[in-house]
Amino acid sequence: MQAQQAQLQHYLDKLAYEIDSWDLSVALKANDRLIVIDTRAPELYAREHIPGAINLPHRTMSEDSTRGFDREALVVSYCDGIGCNGSTKGALNMTRLGFRVKELMGGLDWWKRDGHPTAGTQGSQGDSEKICGC
Repeated sequence: MQAQQAQLQHYLDKLAYEIDSWDLSVALKANDRLIVIDTRAPELYAREHIPGAINLPHRTMSEDSTRGFDREALVVSYCDGIGCNGSTKGALNMTRLGFRVKELMGGLDWWKRDGHPTAGTQGSQGDSEKICGC
């Protein structure tokens, strides 16, 4: 029974600290109180990002750079994808600053693979036929 409780806690923790692209898309469409943060370099953000996301590279996160942020909103951090840990560093920094944070699973890569639109100079309309719907 102890192993089952540990496994249960593991899955509860994952859901508490991670969000997938489907759930983020639903939350954005519902106008939930979110701050979506692209933790990558400004040049990459300008090229392509999740619509409505703000660019705040993880290295620049501080009390000053987050002063005007809604402290009650859920912060979602993301970067390029599973080969990058910028979203993890951003989630850690924002948590240290006192925000409630989730990390986007798979980052921008999985957001696009799941068919969601992007903004920026190379943004796309997305492909609704790809959307997972988990």
